[in-house]
Amino acid sequence: MPTPRPVRWTGLRQLSAAVRTASAPGAPSLATRMSAVPRMVRASLSGQYDGCTPAHLAALAAAAAYVVSPVDLLPEAVLSVVGLADDAVVLAWFAAALVRDTDDFLAWEKARERTVRGETVR
Repeated sequence: MPTPRPVRWTGLRQLSAAVRTASAPGAPSLATRMSAVPRMVRASLSGQYDGCTPAHLAALAAAAAYVVSPVDLLPEAVLSVVGLADDAVVLAWFAAALVRDTDDFLAWEKARERTVRGETVR
Protein backbone atom coordinates (compact mmCIF):
# COMPACT_ATOMS: atom_id res chain seq x y z
CA MET A 1 0.00 0.00 0.00
CA PRO A 2 1.48 3.40 -0.99
CA THR A 3 2.31 5.81 1.79
CA PRO A 4 0.37 9.10 1.61
CA ARG A 5 2.39 12.28 1.10
CA PRO A 6 2.66 14.58 4.07
CA VAL A 7 0.09 17.34 3.61
CA ARG A 8 2.44 20.09 4.78
CA TRP A 9 4.72 19.67 1.74
CA THR A 10 2.01 19.29 -0.89
CA GLY A 11 1.43 23.03 -1.18
CA LEU A 12 5.14 23.71 -1.56
CA ARG A 13 5.42 21.06 -4.26
CA GLN A 14 2.45 22.55 -6.12
CA LEU A 15 3.95 26.02 -5.97
CA SER A 16 7.34 24.73 -7.10
CA ALA A 17 5.79 22.88 -10.04
CA ALA A 18 3.79 25.98 -11.01
CA VAL A 19 6.90 28.18 -10.97
CA ARG A 20 8.87 25.65 -13.05
CA THR A 21 6.04 25.36 -15.58
CA ALA A 22 5.48 29.11 -15.82
CA SER A 23 9.18 29.88 -16.20
CA ALA A 24 10.04 27.11 -18.66
CA PRO A 25 11.55 28.24 -21.98
CA GLY A 26 8.79 28.97 -24.45
CA ALA A 27 6.10 29.14 -21.75
CA PRO A 28 3.58 32.00 -21.92
CA SER A 29 4.63 35.12 -20.02
CA LEU A 30 2.90 36.31 -16.88
CA ALA A 31 1.28 39.14 -18.87
CA THR A 32 -0.03 36.64 -21.43
CA ARG A 33 -1.43 34.45 -18.68
CA MET A 34 -3.09 37.34 -16.85
CA SER A 35 -4.63 38.72 -20.04
CA ALA A 36 -6.02 35.24 -20.78
CA VAL A 37 -7.91 35.03 -17.48
CA PRO A 38 -10.83 37.32 -18.46
CA ARG A 39 -11.16 35.52 -21.81
CA MET A 40 -11.08 32.16 -20.03
CA VAL A 41 -13.82 33.29 -17.62
CA ARG A 42 -16.02 34.60 -20.47
CA ALA A 43 -15.52 31.49 -22.59
CA SER A 44 -16.18 29.21 -19.61
CA LEU A 45 -19.34 31.01 -18.51
CA SER A 46 -20.68 31.17 -22.07
CA GLY A 47 -20.16 27.43 -22.51
CA GLN A 48 -17.59 27.71 -25.31
CA TYR A 49 -14.73 26.40 -23.14
CA ASP A 50 -15.36 23.41 -20.93
CA GLY A 51 -11.94 23.25 -19.28
CA CYS A 52 -13.10 25.32 -16.29
CA THR A 53 -16.38 24.83 -14.50
CA PRO A 54 -18.17 27.72 -12.81
CA ALA A 55 -17.43 26.03 -9.47
CA HIS A 56 -13.69 25.98 -10.25
CA LEU A 57 -13.79 29.64 -11.29
CA ALA A 58 -15.57 30.45 -8.02
CA ALA A 59 -12.87 28.55 -6.08
CA LEU A 60 -10.16 30.55 -7.86
CA ALA A 61 -11.95 33.82 -7.06
CA ALA A 62 -12.44 32.77 -3.44
CA ALA A 63 -8.76 31.83 -3.10
CA ALA A 64 -7.65 35.17 -4.54
CA ALA A 65 -10.03 37.04 -2.23
CA TYR A 66 -8.85 35.04 0.79
CA VAL A 67 -5.20 35.80 0.14
CA VAL A 68 -5.69 39.56 -0.29
CA SER A 69 -8.39 39.93 2.36
CA PRO A 70 -7.45 41.34 5.77
CA VAL A 71 -10.00 38.92 7.30
CA ASP A 72 -8.38 35.56 8.01
CA LEU A 73 -9.59 32.21 9.33
CA LEU A 74 -6.26 31.78 11.12
CA PRO A 75 -4.99 35.30 11.89
CA GLU A 76 -1.25 35.90 11.75
CA ALA A 77 -1.34 38.28 14.74
CA VAL A 78 -2.67 35.53 17.00
CA LEU A 79 -1.22 32.36 15.53
CA SER A 80 2.01 33.63 13.96
CA VAL A 81 3.49 30.95 11.67
CA VAL A 82 0.32 28.87 11.53
CA GLY A 83 -1.57 31.98 10.43
CA LEU A 84 0.89 32.49 7.60
CA ALA A 85 0.82 28.82 6.65
CA ASP A 86 -2.87 28.82 5.76
CA ASP A 87 -2.32 31.79 3.44
CA ALA A 88 0.68 30.02 1.89
CA VAL A 89 -1.30 26.84 1.22
CA VAL A 90 -4.14 28.77 -0.41
CA LEU A 91 -1.67 30.85 -2.44
CA ALA A 92 0.19 27.72 -3.59
CA TRP A 93 -3.04 26.06 -4.73
CA PHE A 94 -4.16 29.27 -6.47
CA ALA A 95 -0.84 29.70 -8.32
CA ALA A 96 -0.70 26.06 -9.40
CA ALA A 97 -4.33 26.03 -10.53
CA LEU A 98 -3.97 29.33 -12.39
CA VAL A 99 -0.84 28.19 -14.24
CA ARG A 100 -2.45 24.88 -15.17
CA ASP A 101 -5.74 26.50 -16.20
CA THR A 102 -4.15 29.25 -18.28
CA ASP A 103 -1.86 26.73 -20.01
CA ASP A 104 -4.89 24.61 -20.92
CA PHE A 105 -6.91 27.63 -22.03
CA LEU A 106 -4.13 29.10 -24.17
CA ALA A 107 -3.64 25.71 -25.84
CA TRP A 108 -7.40 25.53 -26.46
CA GLU A 109 -7.36 29.03 -27.98
CA LYS A 110 -4.43 28.12 -30.22
CA ALA A 111 -6.15 24.95 -31.42
CA ARG A 112 -9.30 26.97 -32.07
CA GLU A 113 -7.42 29.31 -34.40
CA ARG A 114 -6.94 26.36 -36.74
CA THR A 115 -10.66 25.57 -36.73
CA VAL A 116 -13.18 27.11 -39.09
CA ARG A 117 -16.82 26.61 -38.07
CA GLY A 118 -16.88 22.85 -37.72
CA GLU A 119 -13.98 22.08 -40.03
CA THR A 120 -10.33 21.63 -39.21
CA VAL A 121 -7.98 23.48 -41.53
CA ARG A 122 -4.92 21.38 -42.31
